[in-house]
Amino acid sequence: MEEQSLNDEFKQKRLLKHIIYGPINSRRFGRSLGINIMPEVEKLCTFDCVYCECGFSNPKPRPEDIALHDCQSIISVLEYRLKELKENDIAVDSITFSGNGEPTLHPEFGKIIDETIRLRDEYYPDTNITVLSNSTTITKPDVVAALKRIDMPVLKLDSAITSTMRAIDLPHSPKFNSNDLIKQLGSFGGNVIIQTILIKGKYKGVEFDNTTEKEIEAYLNAMEKIKPKMVMLYALDRKAPVASLEKVPAETLRSVASRIRKLNIEVTTAE
Repeated sequence: MEEQSLNDEFKQKRLLKHIIYGPINSRRFGRSLGINIMPEVEKLCTFDCVYCECGFSNPKPRPEDIALHDCQSIISVLEYRLKELKENDIAVDSITFSGNGEPTLHPEFGKIIDETIRLRDEYYPDTNITVLSNSTTITKPDVVAALKRIDMPVLKLDSAITSTMRAIDLPHSPKFNSNDLIKQLGSFGGNVIIQTILIKGKYKGVEFDNTTEKEIEAYLNAMEKIKPKMVMLYALDRKAPVASLEKVPAETLRSVASRIRKLNIEVTTAE
């Protein structure tokens, strides 16, 4: 009960209350204009990552049980904001889909992406469109097709070892595993960016550390299979719902990044 009350307090402070936010200065994306197409009152996701800034989902909601803004409403707000920023000569490096959960769960995700591309081309033609996804929906052809139409499909892989991935990401599906995910990520033909947090900790008696030599070797093997155009490594930089998490040293990020670069893969780090 105490753990849950702390989580509720954490979520109340962290959930985004608007569709559009920013631009903010992002460690990875520069001047980023955020789009939250998830609900404003609850996290909607297929993961409950131990480091998630939105806290845990309890109970675990389904898209059909929650009222979501429709495509027209989202695009109207986005166009108003893009026009306003353009008129005030404010730079935008990335239009970034993030927010209170997994954006690809929205039933109109593909249509929203198409309309965002149209507005980007009109107002900020040199700006990237970025989607931050936990990779759980890339079994769906329509989601994959939409992700392939944007500049930066940033997909999560926190460990190439299933037991570690499940301990860190806490996927809702009992069948979700790293082996299948790696194959699905490989189907993008290299047109994908992999995002990975390096982290240590313990939750509900389960310890995890994705920086061990065994973990890194498995991860490098996965990168050889996926052949992403970029890897984004980052460390914990904000308060999380699990108090035992440890931020890994900058030297660890740099060491792992160096080993990935030897595979001729571009790497960025956010320490």
